[in-house]
Amino acid sequence: MAFNKEPSFQHGQAAKTAVLYCNLGTPSAPTAPALRKYLAEFLGDSRVVEIPKPIWWLILHGIILRVRPKKSAAKYASIWTEGGSPLKVFTEQQAQSLGTALQERGHSVTVRYAMRYGQPSIPAQLSALKAEGVQRVLIVPAYPQYSGTTTASVFDAVYRWGLKTRLVPEMRFVNRYHDDPRYIAALAQTVREHWATHGQAEKLVMSFHGVPERTLQLGDPYHCECMKTGRLLAEALGLSKDQYKLTFQSRFGKAKWLEPYTEPTLIAMAQQGVKKVDVICPGFTSDCLETLEEIQQEAQEAFLHAGGEGFSYISCLNNHAQWIEALADISLGHMQGWDLSAPDAKALAASRERALAHGAKN
Repeated sequence: MAFNKEPSFQHGQAAKTAVLYCNLGTPSAPTAPALRKYLAEFLGDSRVVEIPKPIWWLILHGIILRVRPKKSAAKYASIWTEGGSPLKVFTEQQAQSLGTALQERGHSVTVRYAMRYGQPSIPAQLSALKAEGVQRVLIVPAYPQYSGTTTASVFDAVYRWGLKTRLVPEMRFVNRYHDDPRYIAALAQTVREHWATHGQAEKLVMSFHGVPERTLQLGDPYHCECMKTGRLLAEALGLSKDQYKLTFQSRFGKAKWLEPYTEPTLIAMAQQGVKKVDVICPGFTSDCLETLEEIQQEAQEAFLHAGGEGFSYISCLNNHAQWIEALADISLGHMQGWDLSAPDAKALAASRERALAHGAKN
C-alpha cells in the first residue's frame, strides 16, 4: 500500500492538539451539477443506504441522480445565503467560537471543521493538521445522537485516512452527547428565549431526522437516544406529556422509517383543533436544508393549510453562546490527560537545541 507523504519532522517539536468538528456536508452551490456531485457522494455511502451496492448503483445513477439534483437545487436556492449554505456558515462559526472558548480558558487547542460529504473534507483537514505538527486529534461529530448512518460514517472517513497515513496521530472520538446536561440546557435556553419573544404555543413538536425503522431492529441506538433527548428537554422546560410531541422527518424512499412522521403529525394536529405549534429540531446543531426548507417552509405550509393558525420554528443551537460553552465542556471532558497548555517558547527552543546537540554527537 502506498502511504501519503509525511510532513517534515522537526526535532524537539512540542505535541499539538486539535479538535476536528465534523458535520454532514453541503453542496458547493445551489445548482443541479453541484447537487449531483454532492448527492453521489452522500447517497453512495453504504452507511446511509444499506442496499447491495450493484443494485443501489443502478438506482442511484440510473434514476435518482438524473431527477433529484434539479429539485434539490431549487430547495437549496430558497435558503442559500451570501456566505453560502447555512450549514456551512454555522458550522464554521461554531468551530471558530469553540477555538476562542478553549483559548479563553487557557488551553492551546487548534479547532477546525470538516464535512463528511463535500468540502472541506475530513481527510484534507486531517492532513492539514498533521502538516501543522498536530499529534493528537479529538473527533467531534455535530450529531448529538449516535447513528451508524451519521456518526459511524464520520469515523469511517477518519479510519480510511488512517489507512493511508504512516504516522497516525493519537485519536479520540466523541460518540454521543444526546443526554449531556449542558447540551440539554442549551436546547432549553433557546426554547425559553423564543417563548420570551414570541410566546408559547399549545404544543412543542420536537422533530428529529428520520432513519429506516430496520436500523432500530438491527441495533442502532439512534431512536432510543432521540427519545431520551426529547424527554430530558421536556423535563427541563417543565412540560407535561400532552404538551409536546416527538416526531421524525426527512423520509426517503418507500421503506418504513421511524414514526411518527413530522408533516403528517402536524397535519393531524391542525385537523384535530390544535391552532398553534412551536417546532424545534434538537438533533440538528446547525440550521440547514432539513430545518429551514423542510420544516420552516414545507411543514409550516402543510400545518396552516390543514387549519392551523400559528406555526413558529425555533432555530437550531447554531452559534448560541451557551451551546459553544457546552461544546467546550464536552470537548475538554474527552481530552482529559492531554497536555493542553501553550508551549513555552524558551523551553521549546532549549529542547530543540538539546535534540540538535544530541544528533551532532551521534
